Amino acid sequence: MNRELKRLEVVKVNEGYWRVIIGNPPYNNWDPYLFAELNVLMDQMDADKKLKVVVFESANEHFFIDHHDVEHRLEVPDVPGAKPFFHEWPTFVTRLVNSPVLTISKVRGRAWAQGFEFALATDMIFASKEKAKFSLVEVGGGSIPGGGGVEWLSNLCGRARALEIVLSADEYGAELGEKYGFVNRAIDDDKLDDFVDKFAKRIASFPKRSLYVGKKLVNARAYAPDEGTLFTSNYMLHAFDDWKEGREEYPNDGKQLDFSNIEDLELNFPARLGPDEE
Repeated sequence: MNRELKRLEVVKVNEGYWRVIIGNPPYNNWDPYLFAELNVLMDQMDADKKLKVVVFESANEHFFIDHHDVEHRLEVPDVPGAKPFFHEWPTFVTRLVNSPVLTISKVRGRAWAQGFEFALATDMIFASKEKAKFSLVEVGGGSIPGGGGVEWLSNLCGRARALEIVLSADEYGAELGEKYGFVNRAIDDDKLDDFVDKFAKRIASFPKRSLYVGKKLVNARAYAPDEGTLFTSNYMLHAFDDWKEGREEYPNDGKQLDFSNIEDLELNFPARLGPDEE
């Protein structure tokens, strides 16, 4: 984990529209330093009276955001914005959902586990047909999604499809995500940047008060999990860490994952969790 790396690049397209480019090589893991920078970013977003929309995207074409950094997940770095990740994630998500700034995830590459849950917590997801991949891998490792994935997907996709996504720990592309309801639009990769840019600029041209009140009204009528609900799932995830299955490095009926090739594992996590093909 590179402690000196700046993981977020903020591009201020105009006074109402920012692009936030996430770069945490090699796999855009969600680590304590990324979380700290996002907390500082939230302070900046909420303090800016003219900002209306923020687009989150990745500097890595293969990963939007990966799962959390298991090795360093309990570390609280001595940097601005640093907070205990597991304990503060529900507060962060609740703040993101209720922010006066509209947030968009432009997903190109893999959104595994925490990365998927972060995208779900933003207000909209636009994804590359060819390159976006989503998965909640936790159940395949004897754990559960504890960052809001269960709550968001139950609302967006319905019970049966939420069960499919959560319990299969499988990979879902952008077009299926659009059909299931967790992706706003699946867009050809060569058109994705232009579409999102034009969409964000359109939103940024409207009065901020109208945008914020519109968001609050939709939040009141659509199910957005509150902080208490998110804390419940978050602490259930903590409890699973003490289960025998959760301590065996992602077993699958006695099968151990091959950690000797981390790149292959990170690129193909859902596939590696499943049974060997006959």
